[in-house]
Amino acid sequence: MLKGCDLEVAPGEVVGLIGPSGSGKSSLLHAAGLLEYPDAGQVAIAGQDATGLPDRARTRLRLGAIGFVYQFHHLLPELTARDNVALPQQIAGKPIAEARRHAEALLADLGLAERSHHQPAQLSGGEQQRVAIARALANAPRLILADEPTGNLDPATSVAVFDNLFEIVRRSGAAALIATHNLDLAERMDRVLALRDGHVEPWAGRA
Repeated sequence: MLKGCDLEVAPGEVVGLIGPSGSGKSSLLHAAGLLEYPDAGQVAIAGQDATGLPDRARTRLRLGAIGFVYQFHHLLPELTARDNVALPQQIAGKPIAEARRHAEALLADLGLAERSHHQPAQLSGGEQQRVAIARALANAPRLILADEPTGNLDPATSVAVFDNLFEIVRRSGAAALIATHNLDLAERMDRVLALRDGHVEPWAGRA
């Protein structure tokens, strides 16, 4: 259970979140991403207090201002990589041709220009996760929340995917909060927070 968690992530900053399984990392990300209602306190996105917004307004804010990356990519298997990335843009109201052009540009930035017309089953695990990163960035979010984004990948692929995520977050100027068990990756982030006994505190580094 979370108790009095207080944190702020600045634009362009990549913050790691570590803690043992069951410590509440996913719950904290869900609250920050407006997927769950906290019992108390405030959640503000780009200066806007989103805590008391009705469901429809929360959904609009989540769609336009927040990008999510999970351990498992959750790509739609019947769609190509391009159309998986175009879909959230279409939901936000962008014309399909424009959404597809932007999707192809994002995939190219992530080294997937030649794979944009492949379905998820035709892609490697690392490629699938890079498509998921492109999808999270499709609507130019102000905040990126990632829950163990490399946890399902081998070590070498984890580093490559993290490098992609880190670089594109820096370039976009978004704020990023990344939950991970991988301390090697955590140490490369701007700062790291540890979740212990329901509280967030600065990580002191490895013992």
